Amino acid sequence: MLQIQNLTITHLKDLRNLIEDFSFVLRPGDKTALIGEEGNGKSTLLKLIHDEQLAQPYVSWSGRIIKNGLRSGYLAQELTPEAASLPVYEYFARFPDFYSWTPRELAELGRNFGFSTEFFYSDQKTATLSGGEKVKLQLAKVLMERPDLLLLDEPSNDIDLETLEWLERFIRDTSLPVLFISHDEYLLERTANSVIHLEQTMRKTKPRWTVARVPYRQYMDERYRSLEKQEEQARSEKREYEKQQEKFRRIQQSVEYQQAAISRQNPAGGRLLKKKMHAVKAQERRFEKQWENRTQIPDTEDAMYLRLGRQIPMPRGKEVLDYHQKELTVEGRVLAGNIHLQVRGPEKICIVGKNGVGKTTLLKQIAEELLAREDLRAAYMPQNYGELLPPADTPLSFLQTKGDKEELTRIRTWLGSMKFTADEMEHPVRELSGGQKAKLFFMKMSLEESDVLILDEPTRNFSPMSNPVIRRILAEYQGAILSVSHDRKFIEEVCTKSYRLTENGLEVVERREPTATKNRL
Repeated sequence: MLQIQNLTITHLKDLRNLIEDFSFVLRPGDKTALIGEEGNGKSTLLKLIHDEQLAQPYVSWSGRIIKNGLRSGYLAQELTPEAASLPVYEYFARFPDFYSWTPRELAELGRNFGFSTEFFYSDQKTATLSGGEKVKLQLAKVLMERPDLLLLDEPSNDIDLETLEWLERFIRDTSLPVLFISHDEYLLERTANSVIHLEQTMRKTKPRWTVARVPYRQYMDERYRSLEKQEEQARSEKREYEKQQEKFRRIQQSVEYQQAAISRQNPAGGRLLKKKMHAVKAQERRFEKQWENRTQIPDTEDAMYLRLGRQIPMPRGKEVLDYHQKELTVEGRVLAGNIHLQVRGPEKICIVGKNGVGKTTLLKQIAEELLAREDLRAAYMPQNYGELLPPADTPLSFLQTKGDKEELTRIRTWLGSMKFTADEMEHPVRELSGGQKAKLFFMKMSLEESDVLILDEPTRNFSPMSNPVIRRILAEYQGAILSVSHDRKFIEEVCTKSYRLTENGLEVVERREPTATKNRL
């Protein structure tokens, strides 16, 4: 069993504790989801468990990680630039364990991953593989090390729906214990039988952790019910407090009036009123002391207050897009042909398809056309935030348009409601997490009051706690949405029509009303 005892992790840059006095045991059969907002130490924890040198440059820690001779297999979020430059064969050949596998074992491993034995000896550059193929490549390498437990950091990022379903089966069916990070709620619901939740409360000054030995969906349902109960209790206590305060004020005003009116010829009456005032003051002090121990409004990172753009529904007959393209090409290579996409009124469209088929390329070309239109106000959120987010800008400068003091105050308040600390508001964009960058795009779109949102994987960097809020905001948006996504919850709850991009063009997947989203802000 993997054991963690009283682990505290401190970020060296701002000396902030990411995790404090954390203890946990990963047992045989555990499929444990590690969840929390970006920057809370999830990836750092996996690195420390696998090889402390991976986290050494940017954190310090105390406590114990006891592996008892267990060999961990670690899947990083991304291939290193060096690994991406290698042919597939050289990628595997650099690991000594590769040569201990017989051709028969490689053939069986390949079947489990959906590729032939020849794939292991391919000259294809790993950088040219699709997102799903890269995940399978890295997982195959991890299994070649014959690990006793698996540590998977965002294996569901950037993979298509077919690979997501394969990944679900892999995690669910493997005999190895798994500790993994993912933003995909379906994956979590269908695989995780226990949860570790890392949080940063009190404006990211106090870390908090929860270990729950229950399936992911049960944990989330119980968490929401507990938060609702706590919030209702806090509001009830506040109402009672205000009622008592009003009662004390009335009594005090009455006594003060009587003291002012009493005759000097009645000193006994004056003393009685003085005693009464002392009693009222004492009772008020006791009540104030009790109020100090009141139930608090829940402090959660996933609380967001945002409303997007257009507030008046777009007319259903309005033509938003009538797009035709004979061939979709990248660097002279034809990806798809005969593309036709028509969008009317406040439709919410999602384009799906296998990795590498050209979804992002198509969306980018459509965005160029819509952004140039004068009869519509469009906003574009790319998959690669660096395309539109200047790395040296701060959140404040990125969101400012006028530059006056009133606007700056309003933006600071807004950023605070989205859980940015005062320091983070002044940080360069390049130092922000993926989730924080995504929040900036959503705030920018809200300020611009756009008619059409063009979104490439809009939910990929939000946590499982924040994503339900984002989906509800997008479902309530009154304009049109054109998106690319592999997020099955997003497709179900937000999109009214889905198309699959193939080499023969766009094929209608389904048209229906999105499911209602019931989530707590």
